[in-house]
Amino acid sequence: MRRSIPLGSVLLGLVAAAAGVFVGTAEPLAGWPAVGDYPANLVVERLAFVLALFALLFGTYRLLAGVLMRSSNKRRAYNTRNLLRLAFGFVGTVGTLAVLTDNWLGLLFSLGVIGFAITFALQQPLLSLIAWVYITVKQPYGVGDRVRIGDAKGDVIEVEFLVTTLWEINGELVSTNQPSGRVVTVPNSVVLSSNVVNFGGGGSPYVWNEIGIQVAYETDLAFAREVMREEAADLLGEEMRAGIAAYRDALSETPVELEVHDGPTVNLKQEESWVELRLRYLTHPRRGQRVKNELYDRILGRFNDHPDRVAFPVSRNR
Repeated sequence: MRRSIPLGSVLLGLVAAAAGVFVGTAEPLAGWPAVGDYPANLVVERLAFVLALFALLFGTYRLLAGVLMRSSNKRRAYNTRNLLRLAFGFVGTVGTLAVLTDNWLGLLFSLGVIGFAITFALQQPLLSLIAWVYITVKQPYGVGDRVRIGDAKGDVIEVEFLVTTLWEINGELVSTNQPSGRVVTVPNSVVLSSNVVNFGGGGSPYVWNEIGIQVAYETDLAFAREVMREEAADLLGEEMRAGIAAYRDALSETPVELEVHDGPTVNLKQEESWVELRLRYLTHPRRGQRVKNELYDRILGRFNDHPDRVAFPVSRNR
């Protein structure tokens, strides 16, 4: 059923093309009244060729898209579909104008003049189209990625010729990296003039996160740090080990040299009235807040079980 529609469209195009050739050569409508200033044969011939062009292009597009969209890589399939739409749309527009005007050289010259004028009149849409080509080729982000483009942050749900659509994260309504339910449309041209942050880009879907817990100077810091590492390792386990392996593989493809620990680490930050313990771990960006919540519950529970070894600061300056 899926292939019958494009095949039927191609067959319709061939029939319409044959009908156009027949009308143009045999002139069976020579005795018919003219349509405006044009003979009936000429009008029917060109309409048949236009129908043939659209039917052939539609059928060919559907057949190619059906083959190329079978890719297991959803992002590649999505980009392929957009490229096919752009190419076939351009060919259809130029072909239709050429059939109706029957003047290829004049058409090309007119397109050049019109294109020159459009460049000045529609600078922003053209910049967005150029940016779409850049996004498709360089792939700073794709459908499904969590990104920040300018002031907008969210999950990419669609990359069209002129705009990128995000499922908003944070925003004015919520915080802690939670979806707000709003959809944000960002012009693609923003990519050429603003920073683009891809959370989980660069070859690895994982990012480093941190949580900070403040304790008093009387705390057994070695014990507190060990507790935090144990809870993080117990919660993340195999997921973090797989994430570190993917992170190292991504780093190996770049000239950047970084020390990557095999597990969670805890850094100290000295403040006036307390010490802040910052736990660093690797996780998927979409699970960031969920993991933070679970780690806070686990770590604070362990700390409260050992009041003789972990003390919390009491100060109005906090």
